[in-house]
Amino acid sequence: MNAIPGAARAYICCAVLGALACVLPVSALPGPLDPDGPWPAVLLLGTLYALCEAPARCRFLGRSVRGSVPVTAGSFFPVLLAAAFLLPPAAAALVAVPGALCGRVAQRPAGVRRVWRAAQLAIATWAAARTHRLLDGPAALGGTAHPGHAAPGIPDFPYALLPAGAGALVFCLVLSALDGGVFVTAERQPVRTAWRGLLGRSLAPYGAHALAGLMMAVLWRSPYGPLSALFVLLPMYISCWVFAQYHRERAAHQATIRALVQAVDLKDRYTRGHSERVGRASAMIARELGMDGERLEVLRFAGILHDVGKLGVPTRVLRKDGPLTPQERRVIELHPEYGHEIVRGIGFLGEARLAILHHHERLDGSGYPYGLAGAEIPEFARVVAVADAFDAMTSTRSYRRARPVATAVAELRRYAGTQFDPRMVRALVRALDRYGWQTAVTSDETGSGPEPPPDPPLEATPAVAAGALLGAPRKAPGAPAAPRRDAPRKNVPPPLGPDTLRQTPPPGGRP
Repeated sequence: MNAIPGAARAYICCAVLGALACVLPVSALPGPLDPDGPWPAVLLLGTLYALCEAPARCRFLGRSVRGSVPVTAGSFFPVLLAAAFLLPPAAAALVAVPGALCGRVAQRPAGVRRVWRAAQLAIATWAAARTHRLLDGPAALGGTAHPGHAAPGIPDFPYALLPAGAGALVFCLVLSALDGGVFVTAERQPVRTAWRGLLGRSLAPYGAHALAGLMMAVLWRSPYGPLSALFVLLPMYISCWVFAQYHRERAAHQATIRALVQAVDLKDRYTRGHSERVGRASAMIARELGMDGERLEVLRFAGILHDVGKLGVPTRVLRKDGPLTPQERRVIELHPEYGHEIVRGIGFLGEARLAILHHHERLDGSGYPYGLAGAEIPEFARVVAVADAFDAMTSTRSYRRARPVATAVAELRRYAGTQFDPRMVRALVRALDRYGWQTAVTSDETGSGPEPPPDPPLEATPAVAAGALLGAPRKAPGAPAAPRRDAPRKNVPPPLGPDTLRQTPPPGGRP
């Protein structure tokens, strides 16, 4: 808990107090021996949700399902929504607690994260149940306020969809609002971007979960009883299986990128580690620009793979200690096109392919390989260009020593508007002010400040799992198409001679 920022600790404590306030009214409900009380349903649904979440932490069960289904936190929210539709708000909030406390946590501190998750789900379930009751949802399901009555009625469709949909929407809103607060207090994200995209990415998945939860509630109230409601978990199992395939595909993507980066590092020993740092700097810029998680991940791939085309450049040119001749410079300037050809068939890279091809274009049109200018240059390429130049200037190369971060930033600002996009430069400066830059990769010796937050892992959250089911787009809309290889080059500057290259190297040094 000591490693968690003070603001985050206070935020979590407030959430726990809010969850307690939601659960405490359960003491006023009929006792466990009252046949009209909600306790049998609370016990059954709470145990069911805990069993759904437990295999991720159980060694035996985890081993038995690991090969086919990743059982992770958030995969079985229909159980919580069914509780919200069937039970009083306080009882519904209590259902979420045991499963959240025993669910899987990917990062430490695990105990604090479980307590936070339990509080978050209790508040969201209480709010969903409260909304459902305000719209007369229990009567629409064909029963009274408590599910223990033996004479269920007939569900009132399609009206029953309205309170169920409203409850699911409130559930989604509460979870998104609480998640955004964590991003601000614990991960120090800007307030203006912390909540951006959270609700939009969650609406469709939670809508699917609402339909499954409503189906569970209807079957629970039916003459077939609570056991019939368990059949609704079968689609959830299929959802987890589909996500398992997505997870394996993503692992294969990561392995492909690691192999390509290792090949580049082995060939160009002077820039070893450069690719990973450019990927990190690109992600820092993307966060400041407010890009969503999917585009941020693709942009990080673009930064990591931006120099993959150097595999096609002769090793003697890459490792040359002295200045490049005009012929050698022309050869090395082909590496963006080589890189684009290497990754052309890798579909999951999306916009990253254009960044690899165009990251040496300049805003004034004097770059290469196609001499694009201004908005003609893809956004990802403009980000990677700034990240590439910054790391090149703050890293020691064969032809010069590293420069301090302040000097590199001043150089980026000097060329903003001609070589670099000023918007990307400003975003990098804001990110450096917020997170600093690691001393291990720069020439600074006076502390680098806090390390930027790691790229969030894609876990089996409802949004991701349902997104895999619905089929997320591979390519962001509006991304420009890659230019043809035979497109005419324009405004390509003459190659710099040895003396010029030695005396006035461009920002970032060599291409």
